Amino acid sequence: MKLVVGLTGGIGSGKSAAAEAFEKLGATVVDTDAIAHELTGPGGAAVAEIARQFGKAFIDATGAMDRKRMRDLVFTDAEEKQRLEALLHPMIRAESERRIAAAPGAYVIYVVPLLIESAGHRERVGRVLVVDCPEALQLSRVRQRSMLPEGQIKRIIASQIKRESRLAAADDVIDNSGTIAALHQQVAVLHEKYLALAGR
Repeated sequence: MKLVVGLTGGIGSGKSAAAEAFEKLGATVVDTDAIAHELTGPGGAAVAEIARQFGKAFIDATGAMDRKRMRDLVFTDAEEKQRLEALLHPMIRAESERRIAAAPGAYVIYVVPLLIESAGHRERVGRVLVVDCPEALQLSRVRQRSMLPEGQIKRIIASQIKRESRLAAADDVIDNSGTIAALHQQVAVLHEKYLALAGR
């Protein structure tokens, strides 16, 4: 049975940086955000259904889902958010399972931003790895990266599971409140641990 490590963390915590570091060490990374982007990108498998359910106004000139318009809708309307998730989540899960089954690495880093919030997450992963940092740091990182207004970032953080609950669900934690070198050091230690658990 392949070792699947579910990597999660709040927005701006450094999930991508951690996943990249694991990939460089030889792990196979399966990233649900990347899969969602493919499904909703130009000619993506979910685009026709998004147009049918939400209307053609939610598809941009390139044939991709209009991310900004959809984000504005789902962060102000919980029902619309559920409708989008009901459409995308089964497709993302099926594609994730396909990629995990085909993974060539010694173990899989399965990046799921809302891992702990999603039903049945524990059955899908062998371990839960949380990338953690203080909320103030999340805010400043997201602001620099995406130029979103502070109020919107705070709403996104508030819509995610509380930091304490996420940490309570973790088997392993990366403290990403320091430098990128400190992050890489923690990844290297966990990589050895996961190789041992995977019997490599």
